[in-house]
Amino acid sequence: MSPNRNYYDELEVSKDATEEEIRRAFRKQAMEWHPDRNKSNEAAQRFKAVNEAYQILIDPQKRDQYDRYGRVITDSDSMDHGFEGMDFPTTGFGDIFDAFFGGFGTRRRENGPRKGHDLHYSLELSFEEAVFGTEKEVEVIRTELCSVCQGARAKQGTSISSCNNCKGSGQVRRSQSGFFGQFVQVVTCSICRGEGKIVESPCQGCNGGGVEKQKRKITVNIPPGVDDGMQLRVNGEAEAGASGGPPGNLYIVLGVREHEIFVRSGTDLLLEIPVDITQASLGDNVSIPLLGGAVHDLKIPSGIQPGSTLRLKEKGVVSVNGLRRGDLLVTLKVTIPKKLNNRAKKLLTDLANEL
Repeated sequence: MSPNRNYYDELEVSKDATEEEIRRAFRKQAMEWHPDRNKSNEAAQRFKAVNEAYQILIDPQKRDQYDRYGRVITDSDSMDHGFEGMDFPTTGFGDIFDAFFGGFGTRRRENGPRKGHDLHYSLELSFEEAVFGTEKEVEVIRTELCSVCQGARAKQGTSISSCNNCKGSGQVRRSQSGFFGQFVQVVTCSICRGEGKIVESPCQGCNGGGVEKQKRKITVNIPPGVDDGMQLRVNGEAEAGASGGPPGNLYIVLGVREHEIFVRSGTDLLLEIPVDITQASLGDNVSIPLLGGAVHDLKIPSGIQPGSTLRLKEKGVVSVNGLRRGDLLVTLKVTIPKKLNNRAKKLLTDLANEL
């Protein structure tokens, strides 16, 4: 990320933004910059920056570290031995020793199993699909194990040999003189790049990389009750892992379109219906729509006041965990006639004299 910008700038939110404001800002930016929707040259980079900012600011612990230090502390910010779990705001002891003495201690090996990168996908739902749940098919481009060598990287019938330079360790030791004497530095092998192995006859399908790009259609089950800005995780459907590591996860960021007459508030649904002054005064039974196409017979009590709300139990949205269903809140909007004939005026005048 550019040093002239910060995570709050990336999402266009203030430093005291709430979690809900951050979610909504991320959803807006993700929709705008997702490479599948935005074909500009900067879209992929902007989407990556927006997602990075969201992952930090939506996590309370990471956000606190970022607010305090201007960065998020990771394991690599501390020494490999003796200081696990300690946070350093500007640099780790390992960086200090590297700068002054040419390295100290033993580096973590880079040729072990590594999980594949996660992928993010923006998916737009209708109001009904979010409330009732649905099944969607999404198309992603991801790295998979090579279909020719199955990730072995070597041409069929050949084998991978151990690196002679590092003897298969992926690291080499070299001595270096420093201010306080001679120190031993352990560095990544420049021949095998830390893998400890050499592919002498690379697979022609992947040129020895072990992976290839594939376009895949993945079926995603959307549970009932999801809401705008929520994120679903589909395990193991992202980039292939390295050195036998598991694949990454696919994260589906949900956007929900507005409904023509219903408004959602958590698990409750809000509906506003018009009634005339006669219905409000005398009471009435009216048919109102329910989400999904059904109709409900609503009883309006006599003498109800404009703006009053009637609650229909369990006619709302099922919570994502399925533990409860919200209500339907019907607000009455009393309509006043703009024009009255003489007879109507007389009737209203007589009514007013009786009240």
